[in-house]
Amino acid sequence: MKKILVANRGEIALRIMRSAKEMGIQTVAVFSEADRQSPHVFFADEAVCIGAPPSSQSYLNAAKIIEVAKALNVDAIHPGYGFLSENAAFARMVAKAGITFIGPSPESMEIMGSKLGAKAAVKKYNIPLVPGTDYAISTVEEALKVGKEIGFPILIKASAGGGGKGMRVVESEAEFEESLRRAVSEAESAFGDGSVFLEKYFRNSKHIEIQVLCDNHGNFFHLFERECSIQRRHQKVIEEAPSAVLTPEQRAEMGNHAVNVARACNYSGAGTVEFIYCDGEYYFLEMNTRLQVEHPVTEMITGIDLVKEQIRIARGEKLSFSQSDLSIHGHAIEVRVYAEDPENNFLPDIGTLETYDKPQGPGIRIDDGFRAGMQIPIYYDPMIAKMIVHAQTREEAIAKTIRAIDEYRIHGVKTTLDFCRYVLMHDNFKDGSFHTHFVNQYFKPEDLNTSADDDELRIAALLTAYLLPNASAKSSPLTEQSETASAWRINRGF
Repeated sequence: MKKILVANRGEIALRIMRSAKEMGIQTVAVFSEADRQSPHVFFADEAVCIGAPPSSQSYLNAAKIIEVAKALNVDAIHPGYGFLSENAAFARMVAKAGITFIGPSPESMEIMGSKLGAKAAVKKYNIPLVPGTDYAISTVEEALKVGKEIGFPILIKASAGGGGKGMRVVESEAEFEESLRRAVSEAESAFGDGSVFLEKYFRNSKHIEIQVLCDNHGNFFHLFERECSIQRRHQKVIEEAPSAVLTPEQRAEMGNHAVNVARACNYSGAGTVEFIYCDGEYYFLEMNTRLQVEHPVTEMITGIDLVKEQIRIARGEKLSFSQSDLSIHGHAIEVRVYAEDPENNFLPDIGTLETYDKPQGPGIRIDDGFRAGMQIPIYYDPMIAKMIVHAQTREEAIAKTIRAIDEYRIHGVKTTLDFCRYVLMHDNFKDGSFHTHFVNQYFKPEDLNTSADDDELRIAALLTAYLLPNASAKSSPLTEQSETASAWRINRGF
C-alpha cells in the first residue's frame, strides 16, 4: 500500500494523512471549491478538486472520488468519518474498482447500519438490550399497545441513520400518535426508510462507548471506554476516557460485550459500540462502523494510533498486540471547538477566523483543519478543531483543559469554548454524575455572561500595568486604564 486517497476534508483528513506519512505512504486529497485553501489540500502529496461546495457535488460524489483514485493509481481509500464512511454501496464500488477500502466490509456496515438489524445480530451473544421492540412498528394501535407495556416515557427511534433524526421522546399516551407520525416522516425524509421501533426512555442516562479493533485473523479486542454524555441536539461536545463512573468489573464486562457485538457482524477494522448507562445498568444501543470523531482520547490513554492500525488491518496484517497488552494510562478529555453560539441555542456562527492562536504545552493535542484568515464554510459541519488534553489523573486533566481553553484565541466567530469551560467547572461534571441532559438541566445562556463590568476592567487594568515588566516608571496605571483595559477585553475574547 503505497498511496492512499482520503475521501474527506478538514481535521480528519489531515489527521489521517499525518499517520499515513509516518508509515511512508503517499496521500491524495480531494476537495471542494470551498476547501481550496484548506490545510489538508496543501499537506497531501497530490490534491484534486472534485466539485462544487455542496457535499452532494463533492464529498458525497462516490463516482468522482473513485475516478480520481483510479487516475492517480491509488491503492486504498480512507473515508474518515461522516460523508461516505458508512456507505456500504460506496465500499462495494471501491472494491469493484480494485481498490482497498480502509474499513469494515459492506456486509458488516449493512448489519449495524440498521438498529433493528444490529439487535437481531447480537441476540445470540446475550448482550443486554434496552427494553422495547426488536422489530419495526407497523400500526399506531400496535405501537400504542407496546408503549403501554413498556411504560412511559418511551423513545420512538428510526431504524436507519442517527444524529437524533427520526427520534422522539413520548411522555404520555396523549402525545403518542402525533410523535409517531413525526418520527416516521422525519426518518423517511432523512434516510429514505420510515421504519421505527420503540425503546424504554431512560431520563438520566449516560452515553458510554467502547472502542474495538478487529483484524482478519480472528482477533477482536477492545480499547476501553469513552464517556460521551455532554451533548447538545444529540451531538457530542465533550468526551473523556476513561469514564469516571465505571468499576473495573463493569469495564471488563462492557468490553467483552462490545467485542461480541463485533463478532456478531464479523467486523474488521476500527469500530465503536455504544451503550446507554443508567443507575449501574447498561444496555447496547448501536455500533458505528467507522472511526469516531472522539477517537483521540482513546489514543491518548492507550498509546495506540487507531489510523495506523486501520491501515495495517486493511493491508491484511495481524494486530501486533493482545488484549492483555492493553492498559489505561492517565486520563484524556476532548473538547470540540464548534463555530456555534451557545448563547443562541448553539446555532452555527459562520464567518472568518480573524484570530486563531492555539494553546500549547505538554499533553495538549489540537486536531484542526483551519488557519487564521480562513472562512468557516456554510456547507459542512461547523467544527473548527478538537482539543485533546492528557494528564495523569482526571482532576489534572480537567485543570489542564480549562487552562488550554483560556489560552485558545479565536476571534471572528463565536465558539463553544466558553460553554465547554462552563461544563468543566460545573460540580456535576467534576463529580461524574452528569448525564446526556446536562445542557437542558443545568445550562442557561446567561451563565456564560462574557461581558465584563467597569470594576472588573479597572482592576484588570491596574494589575496589567503593575505587572508589565517593561512598563515605564512614569506611566500611570489610572491614566492608561482605557487602553490597557481595551487590550485585556480583546485578549479575554470580550
